[in-house]
Amino acid sequence: MNISLKKAMSDFLFTKKKFLKLDLQKRHKKIAQLLRFIYEKLLLKQYTEHLFKHYYQLCTWLSIDYIKTQDLKDIADQYHYHLKKAKISLKEHNLLPTLTSIDGNNKVLPFLENAIYLDGLRSAFNVGNIIRTAEALRIGSIHFDEKTPFIDNEKVQKTSMGAYQLTKCFQNSDLKNLPRPFIGIDTSKSSTSIYDFIFPKTFTLILGNEEYGISNNLLKEIDYLIEIPMLGFKNSINVASAFAICSNEIRRQLFLSN
Repeated sequence: MNISLKKAMSDFLFTKKKFLKLDLQKRHKKIAQLLRFIYEKLLLKQYTEHLFKHYYQLCTWLSIDYIKTQDLKDIADQYHYHLKKAKISLKEHNLLPTLTSIDGNNKVLPFLENAIYLDGLRSAFNVGNIIRTAEALRIGSIHFDEKTPFIDNEKVQKTSMGAYQLTKCFQNSDLKNLPRPFIGIDTSKSSTSIYDFIFPKTFTLILGNEEYGISNNLLKEIDYLIEIPMLGFKNSINVASAFAICSNEIRRQLFLSN
């Protein structure tokens, strides 16, 4: 038995008396942790029989049914069942690492020669999601002003799901060195719908602050303002979501033109 497996067994091994002394939520939490470890071992095609036997034992002591398969989807469903019983919710970057087993199966295209400029964003989670979208659709390099959390931020790294390592990111970029025209996503009377706007071959896309949008100083530099048409009571959506929608439209236009 290797060192990591021994450590796992020491973390999860319980006598019946010790296990039943835990409150119900903690019992489910321990089973969820064990299932996560089993899942990760199966992804690596490593031996898990000892772990499964202990999982069966814990379920028996808890008087609940256990899964009799080593199918990853079944294990994932059971893992989240126990988390729910333990009243634990996870952010996306802490979910089971299923994506790592399928990443890279796509035909990887080069990045477009565009720039994405982040103007005073505050949320590291928004930044991480923007990086992830930019890499997935290969939209362009990302440029950060001094106020925006950079890729050395742990929350940015986790939320990007590793995409920060695959995307060119630059801190404190000088806007003067980025490609024209400057296109800002912002709600305004002078904004054009992204579905009516024809994106040029190269440009800089500017994303503004979550509360007040693009800063006044930067608005003076904008060549075009575009917006996503809203049909509900709210007149705007989350900046990372807006970027994802806009990125998809950029790619759609590019495919139509080829």
